[in-house]
Amino acid sequence: EEIALMGRAPYKESFEEDTEEDLALVRAALERVGMADAAERSFNELSGGEQQRVMLARCLVQEPQLLILDEPTNHLDIKYQLHLLHLVRGLGVGVIAALHDMNLAAMFADLLVVMQAGRIVRMGTPREIITEEMLAHIYGVRAQVTYDAAGLPLVSYRTEERVP
Repeated sequence: EEIALMGRAPYKESFEEDTEEDLALVRAALERVGMADAAERSFNELSGGEQQRVMLARCLVQEPQLLILDEPTNHLDIKYQLHLLHLVRGLGVGVIAALHDMNLAAMFADLLVVMQAGRIVRMGTPREIITEEMLAHIYGVRAQVTYDAAGLPLVSYRTEERVP
């Protein structure tokens, strides 16, 4: 609860007390991310996935219109990667996220922007962007791209060395 409450700091003067409205926002945010039952637990005792959800709650109490996330699934096991991205997608706010996992990007992004050396080199839907050619050209890896029942790309990386 204390970590999520830190998200209200931008709305406070020095030493201003937390209001009932602040606490209600925190309770609602923790509920929304599935962490209400852990509100009294120490942040350091939480798993990586639980910590990520608390940090997301901290963002939500700021009542943002846009979230900018840098590798939000980093260090999470697959279950929590999927859970967190489903949660973020359902928030009803705009999201810009840096994701290096092409399969997760294909599943959760409406628009992909591929950058190389700090410059945008490609932009489009996952189906337009995630191709064997792009993966070879931009990332220097061999991969097979197939499509699932919904038409989304699925990347299978090959174990051969880098593309020459």
